[in-house]
Order: sequence, then C-alpha cells, then structure tokens
Amino acid sequence: MRVQEGVPISLILQLYLLLLYLCLYRSHSLPLNSMAPDISPTGTADPQPFLPLLAPSPLIPFTKGILPTLSGLCKLNFSAAESIMRITATDCWASFAPFLANVVCCPQFDATLVILLGHYSKSSGVLNLDETNAKHCLSDFENILESQGANSNLRKMCSIHPASLTEASCPVVDVNKFESIVNSSKLLAACGKLDHVNECCHQVCQNAVLDAAKKIAMNGTLGTLPVNSTIDDCKNIVFRWLANKLDPSSANGVLRGLSNCKVNKVCPLDFPDMKNLTSKCGDTISNQTSCCKAVESYVANLQEQSFITNLQALNCAASLGMRLQKANVTQNVYDLCHINLKDFSLQGSGCLLPSLPSDVTYDKTSGIGFICDLNDNIEAPWPSASFVPAGSCNGTTKLPALPAATSAQSGLYMRNQMLLFLIIASAIYCESCWYTLQLICGWGIGFYHLILPF
Repeated sequence: MRVQEGVPISLILQLYLLLLYLCLYRSHSLPLNSMAPDISPTGTADPQPFLPLLAPSPLIPFTKGILPTLSGLCKLNFSAAESIMRITATDCWASFAPFLANVVCCPQFDATLVILLGHYSKSSGVLNLDETNAKHCLSDFENILESQGANSNLRKMCSIHPASLTEASCPVVDVNKFESIVNSSKLLAACGKLDHVNECCHQVCQNAVLDAAKKIAMNGTLGTLPVNSTIDDCKNIVFRWLANKLDPSSANGVLRGLSNCKVNKVCPLDFPDMKNLTSKCGDTISNQTSCCKAVESYVANLQEQSFITNLQALNCAASLGMRLQKANVTQNVYDLCHINLKDFSLQGSGCLLPSLPSDVTYDKTSGIGFICDLNDNIEAPWPSASFVPAGSCNGTTKLPALPAATSAQSGLYMRNQMLLFLIIASAIYCESCWYTLQLICGWGIGFYHLILPF
C-alpha cells in the first residue's frame, strides 16, 4: 500500500503555532527554545529514520500533581515495588494506554500486581489476598498509578478484577505448603533467568510453571485431573511464588517475557465487515484500481485500533488473508496493492512494536517515547494452506531482512502524523481542556533514532 500522503507541514505548523500562542498567552513564561530541539544532519551517507517523541512541558511535572487517596486498608507494600510502579505508570500513560494496552500496558500492569503479591507473601506466608482486601488494594493501586500520569480506566482496559488478586480456584496458597509440593529448585532454575529470545520457542520456564501448577492444582483431589481453569488459577500462584523469590526487576523481566510469548501468537485486531472488499476483489479482479482502493480503505480502518508487534502483524496479515480466501478472494491482493506489515499497526506512516518486551520511556529532558521496529518495505505475506501462526516457532516463519534506511525525511513525515495523532488522542482522553492544552504546549517535537529489530 502506498504511504498515505502526510498532512501538509504548513497546516501542522499553523496549528502548532496557534496552540503555542495560546500557551504563551496563558503562561507568559514558556521558554521558546524548549519547544523543539536543534536537529542537525547526521553527516552520514545513509541517515537513519527517526521515531517521534512526546515531550511534556517543563512547566508541568510528569505526574498530575495529585496526591492519591488511599483506603488505608490494603496490606500490600507499594513502596517495595516503587520502581516497577513507575514503569507501569509510564507504560500506561493516560493518552497512549488504549493504543498500547495489548502489548505494553496491560502485561506490565498485571506483572506489577504479581510482584506486589509475591512480596506480600514474604511476610504473610500466603500467595493471595481475601476478596475484601483485594478490593481495597486494587483501588489503591489504580489511584497511585493515576496520580503518576497513568490512564484512569486500567482495571476495565486490562480486565483485572479484585478476584484476580485472590486464590480463585487454586487449592494451595500457603508458601510452605507450595514448597513441599513443588520442586522449587527446578522451578527457579528454569525461570530465574529467562531467555527472552528462545523462551517462546523452547518453553523452558513455561513448562516448569505448568508442571508446578498441575501439581498444586491436584492437591487433595485423590488423583483426579483438575480442570483447565483451576490450572490457570494455579499458574498465577506459581508466578507469585517466583516473584517472592526474585527481586522486583528480575521478576518483572520474567513475567513480561512470558506474557509476550502469549500475545505474539495471535492477532489482537478486530476485523469489521468486508463485503465491500470482497465485492471489489472477489473472483477474477476486473478493476485493479477499485480493488486496491477497497483494500486500502479497509486496512486504514484497522490502523485506527492499536499498535501491534511485528509478529502480531504477521498473524494479522495471515488472518485477514485467510478470511478473504474463504470469501473467494483468490488473488494475492497484498502484492497487488502493496500492503506492508506496518499497514496493520496504528500509524499510517507505520510503527510496529518489537516482538521482545519493550516499555514506554520517560525522562525530564527528552519526555515520553517508545520503540518502533520500522519494517518500512516488507510486504505482508499472503497466507498459504499450511500457514502456522508466527508465534508458534515452526522454524519457517521468518520476517524478511530489514531494509536499509533511505532518508531521514521519513522521520519528518512521521512527525507530522504523530503530532496530529497526539493532539487528537490527548483531546479525547485528557480530563479537561486546559490540561489538554498544557500537554499540547509542552509537547515539542523530538526524535529517537530508529531502534532495533526483534
């Protein structure tokens, strides 16, 4: 698919200058040189493209400056995972959280709760909370994150409930009892240091967790096999036990790595009705222009949903392709209409997240940003009858080699697209017009260099 034409830079600048004028009028103190960094040529023959960055205003802190209201009834020690909670607040930053929920925000949100419960078990001796305490703790947890800039709707967005902090249907929550049933040293050896590159394929830690979960799930059942839901609940207990034995940073790495194995196996996008697409491209394509316009329009709607990883993009391309094949679209419309992997992710200019765990970053100087794995010219593969999901490590699913960067101008285009996106997203998700205006005023335009493939 041809890259959609960017918004004219003159229009972007006019909009940006208008907002800047409003900010200056209100604050009278914003230094003009804080709005954009000095970007000089790299001096290389093959400059790398850039990734846009969001820089908050120096006039306002990253947090909203609101002291969280806590219940005083939660037994969890939030200070024990303070650094991890800061990562979570940044990963789930207010405006971006809905678009990064599947890959970044919710896995980190869930991991932090597991770490807090694991630390709690060191003093309590149990790997769960009762329902009443779980309700207070989840509310306090959300309030703390929101006070640090996180989205206010994380519980619903990530499908976390007070029951998620209890034992659910797992029969073993006592630490000593757990260790009397499970081979603790074997479990720690398998999961203490996760191999992020190979774990999803070889499942060393995942198999150890499953084995431990089955053992505690069968406790007291007289040999009868536990149902899958009980095994899943016991997996959560195993994760909390690991968080008990590992320091917060190590536990976070393990949990995020395991979650990425899961999310990369599937396509998280919803595919709307494709009648118009199949009518234009079905059977023998009589009008290529009409077909490709329908394909581009359909994919453009997919781009409005969320950021996805490179492996998820492979699965999304295959999933859509198989649906089209079942609807009698037999010709490879990806090749015909130049559909690339990046076209399945949020931005029209293309941003695929890495398949390995990544976080949103923040510092006072450069602001907020996140890593993109820009597969600029990799065409989406049309699925064959023998397609196997990309996350299943079948040994044949490999992304083509990354193309060499051609020009830093692509970064300028992305900057325009991202600026519009950020203005729209902030206007939708921020709590007030003035807070939105403050954010926009402080954005400035900055860049990260293109980072890393997989």
